[in-house]
Amino acid sequence: MTDYYFVLGITPNATLAEVKKAFRLKAAEFHPDRNSSALAPQKFHECKEAYDVLSDDAARAAYDENRRRNLLDDPLQTASEIWKNYLSGVLQ
Repeated sequence: MTDYYFVLGITPNATLAEVKKAFRLKAAEFHPDRNSSALAPQKFHECKEAYDVLSDDAARAAYDENRRRNLLDDPLQTASEIWKNYLSGVLQ
């Protein structure tokens, strides 16, 4: 499960305005027309997907509930995912 909050670099209690601002910054950073990196299209798509979910109240509520359940149901997998995301952010 992709951590959309991590993708946009925001906290889970971020407001809609903060979600929009973070998306604009990340989209500008990873837009394939501006970034020649081979990973730019993938990162741009991840940002768009995160924004689509987090900017819609119903989709965000469902995502948050699913995220909470994953944390409770499979803590080892969740911890592994968090660690992987953390390391990928540190090593970039």
